[in-house]
Amino acid sequence: MGSRGEYAKGRVRREQILREAVALFAGSGYRAASLRELATRCGLSLAGLLHHVGSKEALLLAVLEQRDVEDAASIGAASIGAASTGAGPDQPPAPGRERLEALLEVVHRNTSRRGVVELFSVLSAEATSPAHPAHAFFDERYRRVVAALAAAFADCGHPRPESAARRLVAVMDGLQVQWLLHPDDVDMVAEVRAQVDAELAAVSTPPRPPQGSAGATGDLPAPT
Repeated sequence: MGSRGEYAKGRVRREQILREAVALFAGSGYRAASLRELATRCGLSLAGLLHHVGSKEALLLAVLEQRDVEDAASIGAASIGAASTGAGPDQPPAPGRERLEALLEVVHRNTSRRGVVELFSVLSAEATSPAHPAHAFFDERYRRVVAALAAAFADCGHPRPESAARRLVAVMDGLQVQWLLHPDDVDMVAEVRAQVDAELAAVSTPPRPPQGSAGATGDLPAPT
């Protein structure tokens, strides 16, 4: 009984540390964030904090991974971030449109998690340096998300699914920065949905032939 109680207390303490770390990293960035300040916020000594998290690098990765776990749990098996197929090991892949709808649920959830959005915006910019401890995390995460979105668009019949996926990721990243600056002026869900709809319109619209290619001139108006 005592061991279970200690485990529960340790889990609650770890959750508190992760919450405070999100706020600290979002406000200061990883490099400027102080573990001593985090320990003070949590009512711990520095040694006590390190007992729970191991190191600053391990804490950062725990914070980032926790967000992915929460996103996957919030939208179930259709999670874009959880796997490229959008399904668990014993489940068939969800239809492409269902996976894209799941992505919109994550965007909607982010509108109530300003600290987490700010954290990812700050850290993803910092982590472009190969020396940053989160570089590998973001590199792998972007590859995974693009692959998942590309699979969803391919399932919908998009002619260039990977390009569509990269455009959608770029739109989402840019919208997050704009939303952080002007939250009352930016509707992230509506804008991301508009981008998804625009990409899906390509499924039913044949691609235009390159200008100057054979057969292209037949679609041009006759010269006057």
